[in-house]
Amino acid sequence: MPTDPDLTLRPADGSDADLVAEVHLASRRAAPMPPGVHTDDDVRHWLAGRLTQDTVWLAERAGDPVGYARFTDTWLDDLYVVPTAARRGVGSALLDLVKAHRSAGFCLWVFEMNTPARAFYRRHGLVELERTDGSANEERAPDLRLAWPGHDPVAFFRGLIDEVDTDLGDLLNRRAALTRAVQDHKPSTNRDPAREREIVEALALRAPTLGEERLTRIVHAIITESLEASAG
Repeated sequence: MPTDPDLTLRPADGSDADLVAEVHLASRRAAPMPPGVHTDDDVRHWLAGRLTQDTVWLAERAGDPVGYARFTDTWLDDLYVVPTAARRGVGSALLDLVKAHRSAGFCLWVFEMNTPARAFYRRHGLVELERTDGSANEERAPDLRLAWPGHDPVAFFRGLIDEVDTDLGDLLNRRAALTRAVQDHKPSTNRDPAREREIVEALALRAPTLGEERLTRIVHAIITESLEASAG
């Protein structure tokens, strides 16, 4: 919570849409982030809609808006501070507020190039979990998923693991079904080492932490078990 007597945090509502938008636009223009892909008017309209759906808190100093945080039950979607108020405790106060409201933990995305933001979150106990190539975001810029694990980190991270395992189960089931379907169209029942090598190399680009040696073993096991399942 803020220790600066001039800094106040309050819930934002629909009447604050213009204030939130101006903080967003000013902060984003000054940050080391890729250029936005939407017009300022589009951003204002979009944020006005989010004020009715997400939790938004506005930071004010002496009555002037200096920052805001927007979050859901599990994600911190925005934390912006105007350039003139940077490094004066506004971001820390907003982040502490989000932690208090989402004590079970939450995740957020940060552009890889935004090193000041990454350092800020690192100082406040957040962990960098994964990196993407940016193909899933509008700016097409590499980004990082960060997490604050809350009051029970084991439960928080196990919850994220459970989400991945659900997706992994669906993907393995689909992989096995496709392996079974392709058998009737292959000219030979023999395995194709060159094809499997291509799969490993492609996966290594997406999962560099595992490396090709581990991925080779994983791919071999997946294909072997899928083939056995299709034969049985």
